[in-house]
Parts: sequence; C-alpha cells; structure tokens
Amino acid sequence: MNKVIQANQITSCYIGPKISPEHFVAEHFFLYLTKGTMNGYDGHQNYTLRPGEYCMVRKNHLVRYNKQKENEEFEKVIVIFDEIFLKQFQQKHKIRAGGTKINDAFIRLKKNELIGNFLQSLKLYYNNQGAISNTFADIKREELLMILLQSVPELAHVFFDFGVPQTIDLESFMNRNFRFNVAIQRFAYLTGRSLTRFKQDFKKVFNETPSRWLIQKRLQEAYFLMDKKGRRASEVYLEVGFEDLSHFSFAFKKSFGFPPRELAERNENE
Repeated sequence: MNKVIQANQITSCYIGPKISPEHFVAEHFFLYLTKGTMNGYDGHQNYTLRPGEYCMVRKNHLVRYNKQKENEEFEKVIVIFDEIFLKQFQQKHKIRAGGTKINDAFIRLKKNELIGNFLQSLKLYYNNQGAISNTFADIKREELLMILLQSVPELAHVFFDFGVPQTIDLESFMNRNFRFNVAIQRFAYLTGRSLTRFKQDFKKVFNETPSRWLIQKRLQEAYFLMDKKGRRASEVYLEVGFEDLSHFSFAFKKSFGFPPRELAERNENE
C-alpha cells in the first residue's frame, strides 16, 4: 500500500486480499481512480477510467490495464471482494443472488453521493504507516458492499453467483482471447473444462497443442501490427501476449526467418 496522505486527498491503497498479477481476474474488485488515467481491455472492447470515476471489475474474466500517469503520479483505491468475504456477507444479511444478469468484465458505476462519502471517509482510518487495519478494512468493505447493492441491485447476481464457468465454444473464445498472457490452466477453467479435456478439445478444433497455437497466433498478430500498422516490436510484444522482448524476438526470428527489426527497416525503406 502506498503512503500518499494529504489533507483532502484519498491515498492509493488496497483493501482486502491481494489481487492476481495475471490478466486473469480471480476476485471481484471495486476500482476508484484519483490521479492519472486507466485504459482497460477485456477481449471485447476498450474502457477508459478518469480521475473521480469508479467501476467494478468482475472475476473470472481476462482483462488488461494500461496506466497513464498525471504529473508523474498515479493513484487509485481498490477494494477486493473475495469469495470468502462475500459468502460470509450473504449469510449474515440473507441476500439472494437475483436481478438482471450482468456479463461485462468492467461495470461502470454512476456517480453516487454515498460512494463519494465512503471514499472520503477512508482517510480517517489510516494509521501512521498509511494503512488500514484488517479489522476496519473488513468493516469498510462491508459498508461499500451495502452501498453498491443499494445503488445497483443487479450487482447481487454478480457478487453472489459462486458457480464456475460453464462449457463454452472453444474456438471463438481462444480467437478472442489469445492475446492475454495467462497459463493454459486459466484458459481451460474459463472455457468450463478440465485441463485434460481442454487439451483434447483444443487438438480437435485447431489440430495443434495450445502452447504452439498460442505462440503462432501471437506472432501472426504481431507481424500484422508491425507490417500493416507500422508498429515496433517494443510496442506490440506485450499487447500480443509475450512476457519479454527478447523471447518475442527469438520466437519471431525462428518463425519468420528474420528478426523483427528487419521488418521495421524494410517498411521504412519502402
């Protein structure tokens, strides 16, 4: 948790368990942006969050974030609603998972006075280390959850649906989400399959192993972006799902017979 405490300012902080560093969202979380801009992508569309805006991010989705600092600063408040906490809350308040089903990964929330007052109240609970104790953190999480459910009753279906993903069409899912850098096990889970069945179905659909298919699909996308869109390797390798530039360059040369820089140089000379 970053210690950035000022008189009339919310500090950057996390309330609740740590969130996954992967592109996979393992738990629901509330995100409020105080400084900077955040761009999100969920495989379907792009989202932009600006200072003073907030949203919910749903679990069991693949998402990517791009942070843009404002005057070299980027500050946010994230409140994680993990499944253990939500089950205890549901049992305590006897809430049923009803309402209209929401499928979006990012759920933009309208400005709400109660949410605004909640965010302002957080600074009263910071200790000398700029953190909120676990006791007060859970109380504040419960308070925010009550506000969200009152403001958007449809969120009950989001928060209290504890089922696992159902089996979905493998081909369309993978063609839409190959850019996300997550483990094969994550892809299997999100398509409603065991790892063994995922590999079997994948072979039937694509006639290739998941690992080899993902590398080739990502390289083809990178080639397109560099050749047709004028992008550079340093700009696209993360976007298409590679972890580092050296690995991308090695795989690119192995597949196409020349390094990425030669493609860029060739385009510049044409």
